[in-house]
Amino acid sequence: MNRVSIVFLGATALSLGACGSKTDTTAPSPSTTTNVAAAEAPTPMLAPGQDFANKAASSDAFEIESSKLALDKSTSAKVKKFAQAMITAHTDSTGKLKTAAASVSPALTLDPTLTTEQQAELDSLKSASGTAFDRTYIDAQRGGHERTLAALRHYSANGDVPAFRTFATGLVPTVTAHLNMAKGLKP
Repeated sequence: MNRVSIVFLGATALSLGACGSKTDTTAPSPSTTTNVAAAEAPTPMLAPGQDFANKAASSDAFEIESSKLALDKSTSAKVKKFAQAMITAHTDSTGKLKTAAASVSPALTLDPTLTTEQQAELDSLKSASGTAFDRTYIDAQRGGHERTLAALRHYSANGDVPAFRTFATGLVPTVTAHLNMAKGLKP
């Protein structure tokens, strides 16, 4: 269950719980009014496919940034070769994603902002060195490609935007190959 669903369910449960509560006739304080208004503000609805497109864009951004670090910090020629392949492949993937986003009506703008988890992994890579860097990078690549592969397969089967379904379906073999390459890497 994604975070938006959890937040929505939690807000719904709180709203339902308040239905049977005694009404308070005292005037709310300004800070209470602000907090209530913020809690009741509707979460903006994303255009169909926007969530998938943003996740795909952030995945590509993470792969590119972490692989640039690997080119600079890795002590392994095999890890560096893998990293260069990831930069090339994910730059290409981003181009295909942008083409798919431009083809929908209305066209979507991608948000490649890293997730909290991706940013934490990137920060961990920045502070690592030597064999510890290689081990951390390889683990991040395995985990990232596993998550991306699952998301692509899911969207390929259930996606709501045909252009993104085609993108996801076409990328499954590439990401599968990347995952297998990452599993074969040794620090």
